[in-house]
Amino acid sequence: MKQNYLALLLTFTVALSGMAADPDSVQADNSAKNARDRSGQTMTSGDQSNSSNDVKITDTIRKAVVADKSLSMMEKNVKIITVGGKVTLRGPVQTPEAKDLIANIAKQAGGSVTIDNQLEVKAP
Repeated sequence: MKQNYLALLLTFTVALSGMAADPDSVQADNSAKNARDRSGQTMTSGDQSNSSNDVKITDTIRKAVVADKSLSMMEKNVKIITVGGKVTLRGPVQTPEAKDLIANIAKQAGGSVTIDNQLEVKAP
């Protein structure tokens, strides 16, 4: 009897919490960025070149970024896109220092590549 009552109470609680959240009033945090990326005017991970040199550059930079223990998981997960030897960095970081650090890591690991640092410092 207690198990049935507990299950009913749990079901009722979940149903109420679902009704309390109004999906029309809560807009996704990144909706504008998704629209920007669909426009084709910004680099996305789908633009990554498949040439062996570009893949190697991206891989080398990714490994260097992930190896840096001072970066957060969010910062280690930035987009690194290489096309024709030009590296574009995109995504959120927590501080301006992290933005500069990732760009420096990419410059050192990538060698003589051009870095387009489009990392965005996420507002607190």
